[in-house]
Amino acid sequence: MTTVSIRFRPSTVSGKEGTLYYRVTHRRMSRQINTGYKIFPDEWANGRLASGNEERNACLRHLETQLKKELERLNSLIRRLEQNGKDYTAGQVVEAYRTSGTGHTIQADHLCGFVQVLAHRLRQTGKVRLAETYTTATNRFLRFLGKDRDPAFDEFDDTLMKSYEAHLRMQGLVPNTTSFYLRNLRAIYHRAVEAGLTEDRRPFRRVFTGVEKTAKRAVSPRIIRKIKELPLPEDSPLAQARDFFLFSFYTRGMPFVDLAGLRKQDLRNGTLAYRRRKTGRALSVRWEKPMQEIANRHSQTSSPYLLPILRTPDADERRCYLNALRTLNRHLKTIGRLVGCPIPLTSYCARHAWASIAQSEHVPIGIICEAMGHTSERTTRIYLASLDTSAVDKANRKVLRAVCGK
Repeated sequence: MTTVSIRFRPSTVSGKEGTLYYRVTHRRMSRQINTGYKIFPDEWANGRLASGNEERNACLRHLETQLKKELERLNSLIRRLEQNGKDYTAGQVVEAYRTSGTGHTIQADHLCGFVQVLAHRLRQTGKVRLAETYTTATNRFLRFLGKDRDPAFDEFDDTLMKSYEAHLRMQGLVPNTTSFYLRNLRAIYHRAVEAGLTEDRRPFRRVFTGVEKTAKRAVSPRIIRKIKELPLPEDSPLAQARDFFLFSFYTRGMPFVDLAGLRKQDLRNGTLAYRRRKTGRALSVRWEKPMQEIANRHSQTSSPYLLPILRTPDADERRCYLNALRTLNRHLKTIGRLVGCPIPLTSYCARHAWASIAQSEHVPIGIICEAMGHTSERTTRIYLASLDTSAVDKANRKVLRAVCGK
């Protein structure tokens, strides 16, 4: 008798998504099949998917349908094995599942087929940006290989990755950009390892996949005040862009993708609650007067959104967001020039500014980490490393003054 059940494995990082997998048991021997689907801990209860927030419910319903289809295919394979009358093992069930069928099951041991299925599953669970990132990283790697090659994961080794890194640098890409492509290719490779498509040969061990200190993107409190006080025609596109920038700053540097998706129902009892698109962390922000003033200026009774960025819930949300982001950044660059901002002003400057000012006000790094929704203080430390160095410059002036006088 063979049994199959769906299990959930939580992430080792608190608040991050865990993995759904099938457990195949035959004659007290069990094997696992990674489904490729990831959900949050609060979306799994009593051995089944649980209701999430309104935004996630549609994804979870679709995921439940997909799991039922794939579970039926797995049980069908088991029935055929039993009808053959020959002895079989749980491992043979897993192998039959991975090497048969079509559709959404990860079965290819080559890069293109695997990423195509992976990206499809990511979109089903609302991870559209991650699907785009993996596809971009794959396409870049395939251009390096050339001649329409679709490499098997068994071909990945440290020599190939070192050659790819050298190729990217010869293209004039800076270390952080080459690291971006290599990190995402590594993430795809690790998913293939988890799916049992190859052994982990650690092909990325000799290439740079870290993050180097980048140019400062924070602006000073003086620039923030000048932006706030800048006289702009009421209801103009520039005034609206200014409001969105300030709202992001007021909400602890909320990324524009999260700001765009805010719904009126997310504001309850003086608290704005939302889940970060990038990390999945649930965050809450105390509702303050400056936030209310901006919300009042842009309130639309017919829209479910808190701010008029995504106009229609039924539209292509990702496409609408990208169009809105491009428009916002174009207007912010104009505002930056009007206030004499020393760097090109973008939506992300609000996030950097909040972190920089919090650091200068001696806010503990743990609190900054929590406020920004980072999954670890290590991420926050990397983030802060690229911010304002004025404190260091001030210390240097003191040292020079001690030696050189006034």
